[in-house]
Amino acid sequence: MEAILLVGGQGSRLRPLTISTPKPLLPTAGVAFLAHQLARAHAAGVQRIVFATSYRAEMFEAAFGTRAHGVELAYVSEDEPLGTGGAIRNAARALTCGPDDPVLILNGDILSGHDVPAQIKVHKDAGAAVTLHLTEVDDPSRFGCVPTDASGRVTAFLEKTSHPVTNQINAGCYVFRRSAIDTIPEDEVVSVERETFPSLIASGAVVMGYVESEYWLDVGTPEAFVRGSCDLVLGRLASSAMPGEPGERLTLAGASVSPGAVVRDGTTVGRGAVVEAGATVLGSVLLDEAFVAEGATVRGSVLSRGARVGPGAVLDEVILGDGAVVGPGNELRGGLRLWPGIELPPTAVRFSSDA
Repeated sequence: MEAILLVGGQGSRLRPLTISTPKPLLPTAGVAFLAHQLARAHAAGVQRIVFATSYRAEMFEAAFGTRAHGVELAYVSEDEPLGTGGAIRNAARALTCGPDDPVLILNGDILSGHDVPAQIKVHKDAGAAVTLHLTEVDDPSRFGCVPTDASGRVTAFLEKTSHPVTNQINAGCYVFRRSAIDTIPEDEVVSVERETFPSLIASGAVVMGYVESEYWLDVGTPEAFVRGSCDLVLGRLASSAMPGEPGERLTLAGASVSPGAVVRDGTTVGRGAVVEAGATVLGSVLLDEAFVAEGATVRGSVLSRGARVGPGAVLDEVILGDGAVVGPGNELRGGLRLWPGIELPPTAVRFSSDA
């Protein structure tokens, strides 16, 4: 079976992490985020994946080559962003399967534990043009919702509303019949959610919903990115791509964590990173060569490559870009983002008066 992996987005909500690295390549539980998707796709029976690239397209082939995690890989780039539908249509020229074969479509910013083979079975049994993974959420008013009838057939795609008719939302994983992809206009900007799926439904084509509410997370925000990495480390979602056993922390080769430090809640400590005695790091992502000094506290944060946190500093849900430096005694909270190479002098930022 073949798949298309949509990885063309710029990841602007994750800046400064994505200034130099596309979002799907960000280190997540010790490996590039896409490694987890490739491993899961292979386990589901996918043998070949076409990457639909755009932003920093060359970095994907450099990272994975022509084969990784048991899957053969090909790459098709867009000169200009074409939307989800346009990207699928553009990448489909590299597919080798027949017109009636199923093609799995994966989004490069979704972490999901749903049963892909079961979704494919629903698709085949129904003879569907497309089958969507739908997940159930507590507050569907934050999303567009996708109602289905008693047989599981999708009846509509509805925009966000304060009174949704269902708690089912589009979870971003699709199974297309190969010939259905060819109905998407070529070389045009097309949204599958706003154009392709509603058009198929209106034409009478069979569009099925596979409803499953296992682990599901869109990692497009800093908070969600940190949560996804920590959940993988903690074993809340299994991944054969993770370079270690699940536990309170993942410490990569060459990292140094003092016995006098507290590092837990799913934290990853990257290669060559250092956490000194007396430091506390909870539910965070420390990339390669990051440094946390004695007495510092880091919670729910990302320290990019070579970022440094000085003695006694406090970071709470903070993003540090590559090589950023937080001097001693700073207190950074509430989603603050420090761009690469920026240095804060000692006690430059405080949210309390106990300096």
